[in-house]
Amino acid sequence: MPDATRKPQIIAVANQKGGVGKTTTAINLGTALAAVGRKVLLVDLDAQGNATTGLGVDKDEVENTTYDLIMGTDLQDVAVETQVPNLFITASTQDLSSADLDLINDPHRLKKMRTALGGAIGYDYVLIDCPPSLNLLTINAMVAADSVLVPLQCEFFALEGLSQLMTSIREIKQTQNPTLKIQGIVLTMYDQRNNLSGQVEADVRNNLGDLVYETIIPRNVRLSEAPSHAMPALIYDHKSSGSIAYQKLAAELLRRMEDNVAA
Repeated sequence: MPDATRKPQIIAVANQKGGVGKTTTAINLGTALAAVGRKVLLVDLDAQGNATTGLGVDKDEVENTTYDLIMGTDLQDVAVETQVPNLFITASTQDLSSADLDLINDPHRLKKMRTALGGAIGYDYVLIDCPPSLNLLTINAMVAADSVLVPLQCEFFALEGLSQLMTSIREIKQTQNPTLKIQGIVLTMYDQRNNLSGQVEADVRNNLGDLVYETIIPRNVRLSEAPSHAMPALIYDHKSSGSIAYQKLAAELLRRMEDNVAA
C-alpha cells in the first residue's frame, strides 16, 4: 500500500514537438506502474485531452478538470478514477487552451501546478502529460516536477529539437526549480527495418550516454489502435510488442528510482 504521508515522485513527460509518443508514453507508463501496485496520478495538461480520452474518461461527465486544478480547485475534487486500478487522472478539455491568457497577470503563474500538486500526498507517482510546446503550462509542469522524461522519436531532426528542450530545462533549473533533473530520454517509434532509427539511436546514446533508457519503444500498430478503443495498449493487447516495451520501461524507471534512493 502507498504511504499516505509520502510525497510522490512528480515526472513531467515533455517534448516541444508533437507526434513523438508523449501521450502514449504517459498513458502506458502510468498503466504499467499501476499494474505493479503503484498508485499513479496522470495530469492531462494538454488542451487536446488525448490522455483523457485514451484512458476512457468521458470529458462531458467530468465535473472539474485540470484547468480548475490550476485555478485553485483541490486535487481531490479533480482527480477521477480510470478503468485501470490504481491509476487516476485529472481530465483535460478545451478550457485549458485559455490558461496562458487567464494567468498572465497572476504573479504566481509559474507555480500554479506546484501548488496544486501539493495535495498529491498518497500517490507514488504523478505523471504530467505536457502540451507539445514550451508554453506556460509546460513551464508550470517543470517547476512542479522532480524530473523530466523526454520521449524522443527516432527521426532525423530528433537531436536538434532536443537541444532546445534541454536548454529550457536548464533555465528552469537555474531560475525556478533547482532540484529539477532529467529522468531520462526514451526512444520512441523505433523501426528496426529503417537504418535511420539505428543511426538516431547511436547518435543519441553517443551524445547523452546514461540519460538514454535502455528500453526502446517500437513502432507498433497496437499502440496506434488502442486510443481509438479508449484504453491503454496494455489493456487493449498486453502481449503486443509496444505493451511489452512499456512494461520494461516501467521496470527500468523503478530500478533507476531505487538506485537514486540508494545513492
